[in-house]
Amino acid sequence: MSKLVEPRIPTGFMELLPQDQILFNRMYDTIRRVYERFGFLPLDTTTIELSEVLLAKAGGETEKQIYRFTKGDHDLALRFDLTVPLARYVSQHQQELVFPFKRYQMSKVFRGERPQKGRFREFYQCDIDIIGQDELSLFYDAEMPVVIYHVFKELDLAAFTIRLNNRKVLGGFFKGIGLEDKTTDVLRIIDKLEKIGRENVTAELLDDGISEENIDKIFRLVSIKGSNDEILEQLKGLGIEDETFKEGVSELDQVVSNMRLLGMPEENFEIDLTIARGLDYYTGTVYETRLNDYPQFGSVCSGGRYENLTGFYSKTKMPGIGISIGLTRMFSQLKEAGLLKADTKTLVKALVVPMSSDQMKEALQTASVLRQAQIPTDVYYQQKGMKQKMKYASRLGIPYVVLIGEDEAKQGKVAVKDMTESTQTVVTALEAARLIAGKK
Repeated sequence: MSKLVEPRIPTGFMELLPQDQILFNRMYDTIRRVYERFGFLPLDTTTIELSEVLLAKAGGETEKQIYRFTKGDHDLALRFDLTVPLARYVSQHQQELVFPFKRYQMSKVFRGERPQKGRFREFYQCDIDIIGQDELSLFYDAEMPVVIYHVFKELDLAAFTIRLNNRKVLGGFFKGIGLEDKTTDVLRIIDKLEKIGRENVTAELLDDGISEENIDKIFRLVSIKGSNDEILEQLKGLGIEDETFKEGVSELDQVVSNMRLLGMPEENFEIDLTIARGLDYYTGTVYETRLNDYPQFGSVCSGGRYENLTGFYSKTKMPGIGISIGLTRMFSQLKEAGLLKADTKTLVKALVVPMSSDQMKEALQTASVLRQAQIPTDVYYQQKGMKQKMKYASRLGIPYVVLIGEDEAKQGKVAVKDMTESTQTVVTALEAARLIAGKK
């Protein structure tokens, strides 16, 4: 006999038991429904891309993390996010799409990261993006966080805050103090402030050649606090004449006003001038979402506006705005914190149980009636004792067992046992369907 292979999966991947997968799917479906309610269209790009296409704008750490392989003469790679495939897709199909193009994609992506707590090599991202041609209304910048607000409210998660900023505010400020050529580096370092603290950020800025005087000015800017309106007034009152800065403040002001018009509660969003987002392609509004009572989770949803999504694939300028929920990571964190509870082990609402093989015909007919009534139904085919049949239903938490014995078969009826209330009712199959469908 050959040696048995230990069943296992690689580190950095997630598999769930059925009860947790049901919970995960509910979250997935909730997010999808909200996205569709706001007019986003479904898209599912290929899992495998041509390496030349996928890596057009990649580099550094991103390129190191990509799963890349050859098959015959083809150099291929697994997608590492959903944004680059979107850029390829809209460039490829721009003559067939209607712009602004609103799409959602909820798919797995793959990154060869070093496995660690809360990080995965295969994970679901739930993205929405709106792509324009040549221009894109600022109203979409306000719509994005409102979509996310509805997602998190319908997921019934803990209190949350969507924090927003505008890269032009920061970029214009840095230009005004003579750091225009250092803007990208400074933004990248400032974005670490919450993770590594002021002292370490100061050390990195000094290492990057930023003077102590300018570091002090930077911290005075990002330390501006107050209500959203107070922060906007303080920014306007700084007296900075740089046009980029003034444009950023104006855009931030408009986005906040439009979010209110769209019904966004004030307690669920705030301007935070420390939000920079490390990715270089963000050019305007940026977002991060945190669960108020669980800061250790970090950002559970982030994104922003970019000037030209398709620059590597098309000469057509396509500005866009997008936001992404890392569903696998968020689900894992919520489960570990005890904020998610699996309340069922099955999707079956009714289990049809023939007392013996003599009633199998009636069992199959009854199951058909229940399924036609949209009731998730299973049939117990095994020839076991009644105790084992009932134990099967009980262990899975199936709420109704539909029993068919010799007497029920002769009468053309079934016995519906409510497993929660321990009651039993003899009715026709059609009446059983009405009875079960009528109860939650």
